Amino acid sequence: MASFQIRKYRDEDAEAVKEVFTLGMSEHVPSSFTHLLKQPLPQMVLMVTFCALMTSSKSFLLPILAVTLLLAGARQTVVYMFNAYIETSLKKDLDNISEIYLKQRDSCFWVAESDGRVVGTVGCLPAQNAPECLELKRMSVRRSHRGMGIAKALCRTVADFTRDRGFMAVILYTSVVQTDAQKLYEHMGYMKTKEFLAPEFIARVTNFTLMEYRCDVQM
Repeated sequence: MASFQIRKYRDEDAEAVKEVFTLGMSEHVPSSFTHLLKQPLPQMVLMVTFCALMTSSKSFLLPILAVTLLLAGARQTVVYMFNAYIETSLKKDLDNISEIYLKQRDSCFWVAESDGRVVGTVGCLPAQNAPECLELKRMSVRRSHRGMGIAKALCRTVADFTRDRGFMAVILYTSVVQTDAQKLYEHMGYMKTKEFLAPEFIARVTNFTLMEYRCDVQM
């Protein structure tokens, strides 16, 4: 098993960090599409379309083609949503990590490095709505390096930093489709404190839920 180290971000890590984040987020497209298809409204639209065309056309081909096109359109919508989120995240902070995470008070960004390659990332910032907490952000590990304890080490790094800075807890946000992340955080002592719908219209229509987790670090 390859070894790894956790270290502070350096400017030469910029492209690798963005790649790790982009690949990690893109992995959730299939599970998000599956989540979409389990919701009542999309199921109703597909069923009504199929039945209406079946009745009017007296043919299997047209309703099957229509449903196939609707499914393709739905998947492209999910891809668009994730691409938009990735683009927003890059502009918001990942295009300027040094300024936002390393030069601001009570903030930091780390990478996991293995054999000279960036294979994991995590950062933290003061939580906007919880002044006693830091917020864990941009946690991601390359698929090829999962199962090595990297995500746990990154979580502990943020917890130690939070404790050393005198904050009470770490909070983070994840989504309903990120089940592996939820299991990891719960294993690391995080407790789910809130669930709410993502603000985008399509997310509300498809019941795409976000979750807030908290882990107290001051004993």
